[in-house]
Formats: sequence, structure tokens, C-alpha cells
Amino acid sequence: MSFLDCSCISHAQVQPMDIEERYEDISHQFLSCDGSEYTLQGPAGGDDITGLSAEPAHYQLLSELGRGFNNLSQVNMARHIPTGQLVAVKQTNLDECTEEELLQLMNEVLLSRLFRHPNLLTSRLVFSSCCQLWVLTPLMAYGSADTLLRTYFPDGMSESLIAYLLYGVLKALEYLHRMGYIHRGVKASHILLSGEGRVYLSGLHSVYSMMREGKRMRTVFDMPHHSPALLPWLSPELLRQDLHGYGVKSDIYSLGIVACELVSGRVPFQDMPPTQMLLQKLRGSHCCLLDVAPFPLGELGGLKVSRSGVDSGIGESVATGSLTHSTTAPPTDRPQSPGPKNHSATLHNLVQLCLQQQPERRPSASELLTHAFFKQVKRHTSDSFLSLMYPAVPLASPEDPPVSSPPTPSCHTPVSATADSTEAVWDFS
Repeated sequence: MSFLDCSCISHAQVQPMDIEERYEDISHQFLSCDGSEYTLQGPAGGDDITGLSAEPAHYQLLSELGRGFNNLSQVNMARHIPTGQLVAVKQTNLDECTEEELLQLMNEVLLSRLFRHPNLLTSRLVFSSCCQLWVLTPLMAYGSADTLLRTYFPDGMSESLIAYLLYGVLKALEYLHRMGYIHRGVKASHILLSGEGRVYLSGLHSVYSMMREGKRMRTVFDMPHHSPALLPWLSPELLRQDLHGYGVKSDIYSLGIVACELVSGRVPFQDMPPTQMLLQKLRGSHCCLLDVAPFPLGELGGLKVSRSGVDSGIGESVATGSLTHSTTAPPTDRPQSPGPKNHSATLHNLVQLCLQQQPERRPSASELLTHAFFKQVKRHTSDSFLSLMYPAVPLASPEDPPVSSPPTPSCHTPVSATADSTEAVWDFS
């Protein structure tokens, strides 16, 4: 019988799993390599939900934040009534899921309870109500980087904010790669920010293990699910699907695409038809910043860049784009960048390193953390983070009538009368 067969879990609460206890010693082995910054006790402050109850009646659904998982999941802001803490609740109707989708859900839940890292958005509170699976996560008050671009930074973010975001993502990727996993879904909509200024990497449904029969493989050959939506971010070796396969360096390429995305406010390659995009990547074409780098990659000496990495200050709202774009393609939902502006040599070098055609020439996540572009991150605290986010404001508890108070058991995903799924705060695709 299937693990998530509704006939056996629809009318009984899913008991908390103890998989994290079985893997805790493995997780601690990798966390201990990076000093005291990593902890197994979960996020601090308002990001900690480990003490909340697993009872649907204890949660008041307030407003819809978005939808995902083939539109089968609805994410709502909710209030834990006993404590008043705001959380995000993802509800998935299991009756409408196929067997393959049920397996994906199971994999995501198990991985969420395996991983323990302050920059990974994991779900440590999972239970069911009727035929709905409830997955609770901390509320990401600033939403995703993709939403921030569309709403507050249509021409791109400042280099200081980009460095802050990418540094948190690299921390998460370093941990995943050491644990033997490839993320395969690194993009701006999977980079979330809490109200306290912590960067989280989400999208664990696309994570893939490199372990086979107790041994770590150097390359794998599996194609991610829903890959058409991920095409702009996927690496050439992953798309090629040949006998060489791909490895963890595929995530580094995706990080380079995300860097261009955050700089310009536009997704490279996205205005191309899928076939043309695929051909461009396989031929070695890649996006780069529109202004000309002061020095070629070779003269920068790899990771040893002499520049400080601090934002030059020439335009806090930086704007670039992809050199590979189609003028006949329909416009995206983000405003087009007005024109090229200057960027630091360290940012150019970071993008060029990540987008190397040959994966073995790309640096690892650990090596990128020492890149000169991220020197500026050390001078930022939670307070200075708020100044980088201006004019963005965090989510607050809505004054409108809630979706339900408290929710009643139902096998149908509730529909919010105050939220439009086409204008969701978060993008969970």
C-alpha cells in the first residue's frame, strides 16, 4: 500500500516522523565542519515553529500567499491561535494527486526532516486533516526574491543586496553538496527572506541524491520533474542528457543565472522559445552583464580578485540583461531594463565563473563563499539588511476577514476570497 494512500491516512492524523533522529549524526558531521554558525536547533526568533501544535483547529487561515505543486497546493498565511505566531501553511489535496505526485510529496517531506541548516527552508511540522496534507513552515515576511524583483526592484537589485542573498544560497548549497545532494531548482522564486533578514533556499521537491548503494556517485542522469519551467536555470550538461551526466556543479551554473536575474530583473533566456534556448545553451552561448567587464576573466586570476567587492554605488538600482535574447518574443511580466549600467569587476568575475561551459571549470560552493564579491556581506547585520531592502516592506497580518477561523475539516482546498492566485506573494513553482 502506498505511503500516502488516502484510504489509510485521510481520517487519521499523520504522526510526527523520527527520520531526523536516524540521520542526526550524519547531519551533524557536515554541520560541524563549518563551526558554530550552523546549529541543529533550528532557526532563531520568529522563524522557529518547532513548538507549535499539530492540530488544524489551532490555526486561523488569514490570506492566500500563492499556489504550487501543479496547482494542487495552496499556501496561506495563518496564525497559531494559542501563541499568536504567524506561519505559512501549505495544504495539498491528496485525493487529487497521482501516484507519482504522492511519491514526490513523500520525498519532499522526508528530505525536509533530514536536512538541518539555517539557510534551508525545511518543514518540521507535517500532519493531515481529512485528505489534506498540512505542511507548516516559518512565514517568509519578505516573500521570494522573484516577487521582490517584480514588485520593488524591476530594474534589478543593488550589488550589496545581491551579495547578501547569494551568500545565503551558497551556504545552503554547500551543505546540500556535502550531504551528497543536488538541488536542481536554484532560482529567484526559491530564494525566500524572513522578516528577521535570514535567507532561505526552498524547492526541495527537485533535490536529487547522488548516493547509490552506499557510495557517492560523481555524476547522475535523472531529469528533474517539471523541467520545462526550469529550463532557463538548468545547466548545459543537465540539458544535454548524454553519457557524461551532471553533478553538483550544475547548481553553480544555476546560481550564475540567478545572479543575472537579480542584477537585471529579467530571467536570461526566458524570452526565447524552449528549442532555441536549448540550442543556445548547448552551443555554449550564455548570458552576461550588459556593460563590459574592466578585465577579462583570465586577468582576474580566478577567485583571487583584487577589487574589494563593495558596490561601486553607481546606481543603487542596477540594470542589466542577457546578450542572448529575442526581439520578437513576447514581453515578460517584469518591466524591461532601461539600459546598461556599470557593475563591479568582482560581480562580473563571479558570473563568468559560475557560467563556465565546462562544469569542472566552475568553482565549488565552498570556493565561491571565499570570492571577493562576498567580502561586503561581512559588514551587514540584521539591522543593515533592512536598509538594503528599502522600499520593500514585510508582510503583516491582514485586517480583512480571514479565510477560516478556525478551519473545518474538508477534502477540498479552501479558496480565499481576498487573494488572487495570479498575483500571489510567493511563487512556489
